[in-house]
Amino acid sequence: MENLAKTYNPKEFEDRLYNDWNNKGYFKADVNENKEPFTIMMPPPNVTGNLHMGHALNSTIQDILTRWKRMDGYEALWLPGTDHASISTESKVVTRIKEQGHSKEDLGREGFLEKAWEWTEEYGGNIKNQLRKLGVSCDWSKERFTLDEGLSDAVEEVFIRLYEKGLIYRGDRIINWCPSCATAISDAEVEHQESQGKLWHVKYPVKGEDKFIEIATTRPETMLGDVAVAVNPNDERYEDLVGKTLILPLVGREIPIIKDEYVEMEFGTGAVKITPAHDPNDFEIGLRHNLENLKILDDNAKINSNGGKYEGLERYEARKQIVSDLEDKDYLVKIKDHDHNVGHCERCDTIVEPIISKQWFVEMKPLAEPAIEALKNGKFKFIPERFEKIYLNWLENIRDWCISRQLWWGHRLPVYYCKDCGEVIVSKKRPEKCTKCNSENLIQDEDTLDTWFSSALWPFSTLGWPQNTKELEYFYPTDVLVTGYDIIFFWIVRMVFSGVEQMGEVPFENVFITGLVRDSEGRKMSKSLGNGIDPLEIIDEYGADALRFSLITGNTPGNDMRFYVERVESSRNFANKLWNASRFVIMNLGEEFHFTGIDNENLKVEDKWIISRLNSAIKEIDDNLNKFELGLAAQKIYDFTWNEYCDWYIEMVKPRLYGEDEADKITVKNVLIHVLGDINKLLHPFMPFVTEEIYSYINESNESIMVSNWPENDDKYNFVEAEEQIDFIMDAIKSIRNIRAEMNVIPSKKAKAIFVTQNYNKRKILENNELFFTTLASASSVEIKENKDGISDDAMSAVVEGAEIFLPLEELVDFDKEIERLEKEKSRLENEIKRVNGKLSNKGFVEKAPESIVNQEREKKQKYEGMLDKVVERLNNIIDKKD
Repeated sequence: MENLAKTYNPKEFEDRLYNDWNNKGYFKADVNENKEPFTIMMPPPNVTGNLHMGHALNSTIQDILTRWKRMDGYEALWLPGTDHASISTESKVVTRIKEQGHSKEDLGREGFLEKAWEWTEEYGGNIKNQLRKLGVSCDWSKERFTLDEGLSDAVEEVFIRLYEKGLIYRGDRIINWCPSCATAISDAEVEHQESQGKLWHVKYPVKGEDKFIEIATTRPETMLGDVAVAVNPNDERYEDLVGKTLILPLVGREIPIIKDEYVEMEFGTGAVKITPAHDPNDFEIGLRHNLENLKILDDNAKINSNGGKYEGLERYEARKQIVSDLEDKDYLVKIKDHDHNVGHCERCDTIVEPIISKQWFVEMKPLAEPAIEALKNGKFKFIPERFEKIYLNWLENIRDWCISRQLWWGHRLPVYYCKDCGEVIVSKKRPEKCTKCNSENLIQDEDTLDTWFSSALWPFSTLGWPQNTKELEYFYPTDVLVTGYDIIFFWIVRMVFSGVEQMGEVPFENVFITGLVRDSEGRKMSKSLGNGIDPLEIIDEYGADALRFSLITGNTPGNDMRFYVERVESSRNFANKLWNASRFVIMNLGEEFHFTGIDNENLKVEDKWIISRLNSAIKEIDDNLNKFELGLAAQKIYDFTWNEYCDWYIEMVKPRLYGEDEADKITVKNVLIHVLGDINKLLHPFMPFVTEEIYSYINESNESIMVSNWPENDDKYNFVEAEEQIDFIMDAIKSIRNIRAEMNVIPSKKAKAIFVTQNYNKRKILENNELFFTTLASASSVEIKENKDGISDDAMSAVVEGAEIFLPLEELVDFDKEIERLEKEKSRLENEIKRVNGKLSNKGFVEKAPESIVNQEREKKQKYEGMLDKVVERLNNIIDKKD
């Protein structure tokens, strides 16, 4: 029988196997009425992005679930795709155009979009090729892109439906404006960061009186847009001032003093400047009091013409100048340090500016309520449950969603304006004429939709919606969404309310939340820290299987994990262990061997034990996978494979493999192949490449392991008594090994093993399995006694359940050699202690060396002294025994 290559080298087969799987259509999933569907939608990465460790973890989890369900008899669809990433992609294309000496405006919209498509085609394949290197088994024939014609149709359909229901509107609202990206962004795209700022206290004089109101602000430049000062109606301090006017410092404009319940009397001076065009709370106050919206910043965050002499200054330059002028004119009372949260654009980290703008919004409350009920009524769940709080908190406090973006790359709003009468027309196709005045003078809105608007439709738009396709009917709703906790409100919330609104059903049953992959010190991987690790470099050095397994072992849903290269090395060692064990098994099968199944009648106790342990492992691993405990499942496969199969069972049956009983050899070979086959199947979702390569050598049907049947737990393979017997034998062998290790006995040195037991069952186990002790515990012979008569007092001993074990000391130790060895060790330790004492008695060293170094030397001294005590004790004991 042909054997595996002598050394495990994943580069020799990983690419070949992936291409083979793909070419044979193993990744494809189609409507199949004879099978139950299982569906995962790949969270679409940015089309021009590159694979990072977060992608690698997320994709590995999805692939494990998909491969498992495919083998378990489901029609498993993992649908891949990419996102057009409007802000990110447009920013990169704009940069390239600038490098070529042009601007976005020079090219015009159509010219710019041509460049954007060129960029997408140039870099759009990177992440897909990188995912293939990882081994993902998604259905590439169904790959989608958020700017596909079909998905674009879905986006326009949803926009029109929501508009016709009155849930999409255009209006002046405070939005988050990113001056760098030059577009509005949603609340979810704002990252709030703790910032050390200032609180400027400013005097606002009362008109015609020698009085003033003290106002505190963190953004003094916005005072140029102040239109009122508000106080609480119950604040007696300002009772006589309400209704009067103030003179706005530096500007000279008169502004009223108004009362509003929003103002907190206990906070600051109890008086608040009102700037409706630049603060969301002030905007609401402005609506209640019919105040003017005076906008003082342009789209580049520079002071506009409403700012008087400060016009043209960048916002922070204006702040410096205004504070200086306030101080010069004696309006500035004091400046206090003030820590507060400041919103930053999550794309470019620029501080966002709350600003009034005419934008398109989705009214969220009618959509949020059904999405809240869906979770509370158990229509879907989060794994782990604690993330439900984030989801509910976001929806219960949600504001209307600003969906328009001042960008060209993306889904352009299906909105047209009549230039003659101002009519607004929402339509998929460009109208020939105005529906109100019949004018043909129509223009389309320049803005595009927020990227998340299209991503929110991903679970059903990718299956053909708004057409009622067979795929949509069969594969929706999906089973699992695997995604990071950082986009619960970006994406999960929006998919749920979109699915409920458009499909009448939640888009998934389970949301598996992953944590972040951090570096070995627990820091977030980032370009600025230079601590990012390229998954492709890891794959190139260790193989995809090693990376995948290292990301899963020890991983729990929702928790961040640290990435250690040492863990990847350990995973590669595991693959190598399986490879070598498989080579050994195949090498000993012989040319004529054919698997004939498991015959319980011919099994010996060790055969029954490994089959029973495998049966238990299958059940436990199934339970773990069904609970999404992938890390625990991986660990159980590892433990069973390495410890029980490789280190115990193979070693136990070697004498039988090399023996003369041909019938028994066949039994052993059948068991070895049966268990090895199921090990590879259980491990396949986690380490697909090495398991496929091994399986192709041991499976006589030539089918891919990908489409083989998932192992099943079977009661007929539960051998409880055999497990108890082998557990007893293993405990005894480990006890003997421990004694030998403590005595530093070399493996080749044989010694009698004496068992003392009055338990009939234990005696029979020992009598029937003496061979295990001679082959696995270096026993020269095995003696079984009912009492300790004749056993030397100096015999080394251990206790296992139902028996005591004794090893005669004189058979374990060559006294003269052991005394010589211990004398050398004693001398070495005394020299080390002398060296350390010399350092610690040196006053210069103790005073000048770093405290940590001094402490290290003290710890060494303590360690060496402890070791010396043990060596002296052991030496004295050996000398006494010899005498």
